[in-house]
Amino acid sequence: MKGVLVMTSQVIKNICVVGSGTMGRQIALCGALAGYAVKCVDISAEALEIAKSFTEKFLTDRVDRGRMSQDMALRGRDNLSFTTDLEEAAVDADLVIESIPEVLSLKRCLFSRLDSICPGHALLVTNSSFIVSSRLADATGRPEKICNMHFFTPPLTAPPVEVVKGPHTSAATAGTIAEVCKSMGKIPIMLEKEIHGLLVNRVLKAIHHEALFLYDTGVASFEDIDTAVSLGLGHRIPPFKTMDLVGLDLVNLIAMEHYRETGNPVHRPSPSVVSLVARGRLGRKSGRGFYEYSKMLEERGF
Repeated sequence: MKGVLVMTSQVIKNICVVGSGTMGRQIALCGALAGYAVKCVDISAEALEIAKSFTEKFLTDRVDRGRMSQDMALRGRDNLSFTTDLEEAAVDADLVIESIPEVLSLKRCLFSRLDSICPGHALLVTNSSFIVSSRLADATGRPEKICNMHFFTPPLTAPPVEVVKGPHTSAATAGTIAEVCKSMGKIPIMLEKEIHGLLVNRVLKAIHHEALFLYDTGVASFEDIDTAVSLGLGHRIPPFKTMDLVGLDLVNLIAMEHYRETGNPVHRPSPSVVSLVARGRLGRKSGRGFYEYSKMLEERGF
């Protein structure tokens, strides 16, 4: 198995992905299919079993549809392993990609642990779409080796990855991460400086904020807002369908973190999102969000 030679003359061979949720398990498979030895770690054995099942189903489906060769699927499967032991997963990692919930305290604790476990050369990156890496870097002794590496949903098929240079990030680190993105068949989008929400999500957040305001204040139904944005602005996936896809629990969590950070009432979570999350309507992954996903409901026995 070949590693990827990057601009620093460092060879990236071993990748650790922390978090096996919707994003983490797909990022891990992206790396495995690109030829890296990937260890996906999670504190939940149940979550890892779901990730394993997803991997098998995805690879089998791709082969059956003629979109992937049997040999490639087998190599990807062989390159990927799962564990609940963080030390086992990260002790020999050249690159760690964090994909855990968007809670700053959890991420800082994880980065501190990773700093003590990983080899000195290892790069530690966050897949966070809103928490910039400067809020994590001082939890480690290697700030120059830390940046954002933000994949889009779904990671296996979405081409862009935002690579964000914090004031602490070295040019070599940013360049290495960009090359890793390319090796995975992705298009790196380089942000020369940090900003809350990065690039794409700042645009999306502005749209979603206005869409939620219009709905929460009774101006229009969410269905009509989506129809207007889709047909009037040409958005392939309009705001409420996008939020269902991302996960309303994540939408709510990101808003709460931003509100805690700024104290600005304008950043409070939308009442409609809070209500849906409280009722377990999390979007596509739960079968119900703003919209109903009947096929998923039937499969899950709802």
